[in-house]
Amino acid sequence: MRTPGSTVRRALAVAIASFAMAASAAMAADHVADVDPFIGTDWFGDIFVGATVPFGMVKLGPDLHGYGQRKGFQSAGEIRGFTHLHLSGGGGKYENIRVAASTGPLEPTDFHSPRAGETASPGYYAVELPRYGVKTELTATRRAGMHRYTFAKDAEAHVTLDLDLLFKGKGEETQQFLGGDVRVVSPTEIAGMGRYIGGWNEGGEYDVYVDLMVDTPSSAGRTWLGKALRAADSAHAPGDMPIGASLDYRVKAGQVLQAKVGISFVSQAQAHANAVNEIKGWDFDGVHRAAVAAWNKALGRIEVSGADDERRRIFYTALYHAMMMPSDHTGENPKWKSNEPYYDDFQAIWDTFRSQGPLLTLVAPDVQRDIVRSLVDTFRHAGFMPDARVGNDNGRTQGGSNANVLVADAYVKGLTGIDYATAFKAMQKDANVAPEDARKEGRGGLDTYNRLGYVAQPTERAGSRTVEYAYDDFAIAEVACGLGHADEAKRYRKQAGNWANLWDATDTHEGVTGFLRPRNADGSWAPQYLVRRGTWPDFYYEADLWTYSLYAPQDVRRLIAKSGGNEAFVKRLDTTFDNLHFDITNEPGFLIPDLYLWAGRPDRTADRVTTFLRRAFGADRGGIPGNDDSGAMSSWYAFQSMGFYPNAGQDVYLIGTPSFAESTIDLGGGKAFRIHAENFTADGTNRYVQSATLNGKPLEAAWFRHGQMAQGGTLDLVMGPSPSPWGTTTPPPSLSDDGFVLCKRQSR
Repeated sequence: MRTPGSTVRRALAVAIASFAMAASAAMAADHVADVDPFIGTDWFGDIFVGATVPFGMVKLGPDLHGYGQRKGFQSAGEIRGFTHLHLSGGGGKYENIRVAASTGPLEPTDFHSPRAGETASPGYYAVELPRYGVKTELTATRRAGMHRYTFAKDAEAHVTLDLDLLFKGKGEETQQFLGGDVRVVSPTEIAGMGRYIGGWNEGGEYDVYVDLMVDTPSSAGRTWLGKALRAADSAHAPGDMPIGASLDYRVKAGQVLQAKVGISFVSQAQAHANAVNEIKGWDFDGVHRAAVAAWNKALGRIEVSGADDERRRIFYTALYHAMMMPSDHTGENPKWKSNEPYYDDFQAIWDTFRSQGPLLTLVAPDVQRDIVRSLVDTFRHAGFMPDARVGNDNGRTQGGSNANVLVADAYVKGLTGIDYATAFKAMQKDANVAPEDARKEGRGGLDTYNRLGYVAQPTERAGSRTVEYAYDDFAIAEVACGLGHADEAKRYRKQAGNWANLWDATDTHEGVTGFLRPRNADGSWAPQYLVRRGTWPDFYYEADLWTYSLYAPQDVRRLIAKSGGNEAFVKRLDTTFDNLHFDITNEPGFLIPDLYLWAGRPDRTADRVTTFLRRAFGADRGGIPGNDDSGAMSSWYAFQSMGFYPNAGQDVYLIGTPSFAESTIDLGGGKAFRIHAENFTADGTNRYVQSATLNGKPLEAAWFRHGQMAQGGTLDLVMGPSPSPWGTTTPPPSLSDDGFVLCKRQSR
């Protein structure tokens, strides 16, 4: 019986609990504090360190002295200045528009300094430059950067703008400065424009406009051309030579100068507008707070609990890395006028379609919708959807036409607001029209692929292209089926099996039989290709026969049959891992740890995922096992840590083993999906699922569909220290399954 006193006590307890929950939520919302931007910088991560906002065009950060090496930010090395355009997780492009403050005699071609007191957090970067006695702080908006300089002593000082300094690269990937113009507009303003070409994607010319404004009038303004300083207020460089300008000051100890820098790919007027419209006034801290708020909103789409601070830091840093690229260049497209969104800096979809795209579909669906719309609009105006696009130009195509998978992923998961009819036309063009330059866009080797069912020797990357084209064709079949194009759906569904046309059932290595193998146009086998990690001219791109012989995400059941059945397939997977053929540092193998699920062995998936989450990723500056590739590596980590992983381009998620007791994904519209792990142990001991329920109903399979989570719900996993029968009897779907349904689409 409830008494008045107990009612009061209960109400008080509820109020206290509600307050505690609200306080906890408020504390949890500061995910910027959970991010360490330096994670992954000192191995091969190529991570951007500096100030940006989610998917921001401007990425303002330091560049290192000693150019010519494609390794981006590192902990060691002197700083050469602060540029406004960068990639993250991939180098070889940009590092344009260098702005810096110095003291002493102006030496425009000799700016570099050791660093001290370096700090960074989302939306902020700061460092002290002992050579000049200047503390530099940086923050950013989408299309502008803001600098704050604090001078340690009375001195002659300069705020300088360089146009010619950028990442130059080597060989085919050389980026060149083609010339430009700079002008001292007033005692507080410098305007300029640089022309550039090349870089990693071997792209065409792109122009970058800049407008720099300082909050304090200078005593003088100068320019330089070559090594000569000049009193002239303007300079023109007809080609690759030093060019820049300076605003000169006499500063006092402790004096602060602020600069805001607008960047545009379109015009000088737009660069100016970007600076004054996005940074109103001179409130550096206010701009920083806005960047922090933007990051907290983006990162707050996922809440995790039940792990130590280190794992939490790795997770939110991974989520942060996955939200920097591609870059939102809407309104900054110099190539065509359009009302559609415009995204650039896809480096490359070949890397990101497997995990980063599906992650954004969950945590930033409006962004992912606009990314796909941008790809379709690029097809309308440039002729092909890109596989890579940087600096307003398509190129390079590393494997398949993987934008096809992003379109299919959006379609089957119900992203609306996309012109799927035009997207389907773009997909068909990829599949039917050979491009003039197959490294730039489209499908190379298309003639033999469509005529023979495989890319024949000696076409470069014939093996990886064949299996990727087959999966791209599966993606086309899904969209064709959904749009009611029955004949096309039938054709591309059949072509989705083309990967098997390179399967040599007699080829044996290390006790495993059946591998992909090079094949000539007359149908005969060419010698097996044993290069461990191929590149552009090789049979396989960035992997080997062990990895690509396991690439048939649309039909793992047939792959198992060709491997000799479940037991032989498990042996094959074990050999791949135990003999060190699995490469966590590269994307082609991302799905391999989950392939055990098709053979009824979720325990082996749990073992492999646990091993690589713990051994390959860390909270230190070497904490990413390989190039982060625009957030691809980080998004793999984020998914697997929550306990599930997408089969990209399909509506299926594969259950692995969670690294947190609970993860909650805010799906928008008041809907949330929660993954709860009962009996969770942070050390990974209880890594095996014993039983599961999804939205309160028993779940016997180690997978579920997007539609089962799209409206919100809960996946409850009961964990234990030993393998169990759970998930062993109902494998994920495969194209060759009896009754396989191609047309799957959810509403969102």
